[in-house]
Amino acid sequence: MSTEAPRRLRADAARNSERIVRAARDVFAEQGPDARLDEVARRAGVGVATLYRRFPDKAVLVRAVLDQAFHERVAPVIEEAAQGDDAHAGLVAVLDATMSLLASEYNTLSAAGDLGVLTMDSRRAFFEQIMGLVRRAQEEGAVRGDLEPEDVPRFMIMLASVLVTMERGSEGWKRYLALLGDALSPEAAHPLPPPPPVIRPF
Repeated sequence: MSTEAPRRLRADAARNSERIVRAARDVFAEQGPDARLDEVARRAGVGVATLYRRFPDKAVLVRAVLDQAFHERVAPVIEEAAQGDDAHAGLVAVLDATMSLLASEYNTLSAAGDLGVLTMDSRRAFFEQIMGLVRRAQEEGAVRGDLEPEDVPRFMIMLASVLVTMERGSEGWKRYLALLGDALSPEAAHPLPPPPPVIRPF
C-alpha cells in the first residue's frame, strides 16, 4: 500500500509528459517555432505550472519533442538497416526517414536552432551511423568508393537545406534525395575533386 501512491504519481507524471510532448509537436507544426508554451499546456489539457514542472524551459521541451520524433520515426529504421543484409537499401531507407522527419518537424527544428538545442555530440552520433551504412554499401559495391567520412554530414546538410525552398508539408525533397541516390551510384560516378578542409565541426 505504501508503494502504490508513489507509483501512481510517477505514472501520472509520465502520462502528463507524454501529452505535453505530443501537444507540443502539433502546436509547433501549426504555429511555428515561436509557438507559446501556454498554448501547448492548453492543448495537452494540463496547467502551465504542470508543464513547467516537467519541462523547466522551452529548450528542454523542444529537445524532448525531437527525441520523441527521432526515436519513433528514425531510430527503428536505423536499427533495421544495421541488422539488414542490404546496406544500400538500408541507407536509402534511413535517408528517407530522416528527410521525412525533418520536413514534418521543420518548425521544431527551427526552434531548436534558435535555442541551441542540437548538440555536436548528438549530430556526430547520427552521422557516424549513416557513415557506417555508407561503408557497408561501399563494400557491397553499391555506393561509390571515393566518399570520405566528412562527405556524409555535408550531403545531409545539403539535403536538409532544400526544405527552406519549399512549402511546409511538401514532399518535394524526394526529388533531391533521388538525385543524391544517383550521385552515390558507382555507375554514375565521375572522379571527385578532393574534399575541402573542415573549418568547423559538424
